[in-house]
Amino acid sequence: MKIYCLQFDIAWHDKLANFEKVRLLLSAAKPEKGSLVLLPEMFATGFSMDVPAIAEPARGPTHDFLARLAQDFAITLIAGVVRTGPDGQGRNRALVLSATGELLADYAKLHPFTFGGESKHYRAGDSLALFPWQNATILPAICYDLRFPELFRAGIQAGAQIITLIANWPAARESHWLALLTARAIENQCYVAACNRCGKDPNTSYCGRSVIIDPHGNLLADAGAAEMPISAEVDLAALRHYREEFPALTDMRADLLPPPRLKK
Repeated sequence: MKIYCLQFDIAWHDKLANFEKVRLLLSAAKPEKGSLVLLPEMFATGFSMDVPAIAEPARGPTHDFLARLAQDFAITLIAGVVRTGPDGQGRNRALVLSATGELLADYAKLHPFTFGGESKHYRAGDSLALFPWQNATILPAICYDLRFPELFRAGIQAGAQIITLIANWPAARESHWLALLTARAIENQCYVAACNRCGKDPNTSYCGRSVIIDPHGNLLADAGAAEMPISAEVDLAALRHYREEFPALTDMRADLLPPPRLKK
């Protein structure tokens, strides 16, 4: 089982240019069939607050591009897209498409980034959206979600073995990015795959540093600051053995946490 992260410099508000770049990067990566591939948050537009200019309907061009891409490469694909709700506010979402183009999960970011103005333009989601991949259960999250460990605890309670995070995480807080991702892997005894963007947009610059981390906190792959794909093997048998050998999760005080709110 293999996971890939495609890190690149997103062209601002240029969906067609970003579609082309993703396809070129994926072609160069030559992912194994059946792999899990991550693209960054809002990969088609950049982290924009101009919801009317970038939002799409449920089956818009970005969804259709992702479905074709997943089918063409026979992969499961996670990527960020913007939609609007009935209230007119945006929804910052992570879509998960299967190798047949089927929508496996549709997760709305639970924590809009208030410091960056996101909460003024995007409404928070209200539930987790776990999905199956191979023999694993995946918990998707988006960028600022990383700072809220209770989200990931809830996902682990619900059976997650792998956390995925898609992001537009700024260079100014690169050290936080790496520390928090490592902590999420160690404390939850799970794999973490995090796909960030690199480069700049009109508002800020980004650190890249897409990484894949094992349940012990070991760094399996790191993209640095460049446009590039990374990949790593996931060993579920070793993960299960580790959780049995060092059963820290069984000491978790579930009574201190609300029950996971799962998407129906």
